[in-house]
Amino acid sequence: MYSKIMLPLDLNEDASWSKAFPTALTLCRSFDASLHLVTVLPDYNMPIVGSYFPKDFAKKAHEAIAKAQHAFIKANVPADVRAQSVIVDGSPWEAIIKVAKQLDIDLIVMASHSKRKFADYVLGPNAEHVVHHAKMSVMIVR
Repeated sequence: MYSKIMLPLDLNEDASWSKAFPTALTLCRSFDASLHLVTVLPDYNMPIVGSYFPKDFAKKAHEAIAKAQHAFIKANVPADVRAQSVIVDGSPWEAIIKVAKQLDIDLIVMASHSKRKFADYVLGPNAEHVVHHAKMSVMIVR
């Protein structure tokens, strides 16, 4: 049923993946699907924002995230699950949908909220936007 499953995650925020990750692994094993771990880096290249960061900030951030994602995969993804590390720039929900289309993802598995804000309690704003705008299936894990 599913061959490519995406899990958006913020490695600095366990709530973004701690419950959704085991679900994504179970689904990957059940359907012999590949797992695509996606981290979104905010777009620092906008002129008004970029002027506050060193010129090579985005490159260094990508390198650090790639290293952290690979370490996460090595430590947490079992050998029987094929995994891909993906890093994209932009607005989280827009970037998630864009890369899901590019990778021909069948299912996006994501957490319902983070513990950062009470407003995110029911369904985080990024998850809500992904649910409403994605053309592929989306599973929200609470």
